Amino acid sequence: MADDRDEATVCYPVRSDLPLAPDDELLMIRKRRGLGAGRYNGPGGKVEPGESPRESAVRETREETGLEVGDLTKRAEFDFFFGEEHIFLCHVYVAREVAGTPETTPEAVPEWRSRESVPYDEMWPDDELWLPQVLDGGTVRATFYFDDDGDELLDHELREGVEFGET
Repeated sequence: MADDRDEATVCYPVRSDLPLAPDDELLMIRKRRGLGAGRYNGPGGKVEPGESPRESAVRETREETGLEVGDLTKRAEFDFFFGEEHIFLCHVYVAREVAGTPETTPEAVPEWRSRESVPYDEMWPDDELWLPQVLDGGTVRATFYFDDDGDELLDHELREGVEFGET
């Protein structure tokens, strides 16, 4: 059951409506510490007790970049396994309202990237399987199976065009 799983969020602030054109920008971070350190991703992290995934996405984006975001739409949901261990359920949002200037924090170095310059070779191996669909305005539900260390993607199950409730 979803209630028994740790939950996390990722948020991609954008400077345009979906679908993003090649020159349209999204905010990405290079993680400085923790899970995924050194990789590019969207701002995000664990959902705190008493917090909704949407609230977590807003808070984590603020903490990791200094930006305030709004008009969030859930675009994806994933289960991640490292070996036999279920790591977390991740909720992915796109934020169309963005205020402020991104700032480097102890957690992350934020940067606006054009869609055509998304550095898939410096991201989690699964990102190339789902992020293009999200940037095209689609929705995705997937399960990703990594090796015990979380370095190698071994298998996945992915469905496009799913509907999400308000979370």
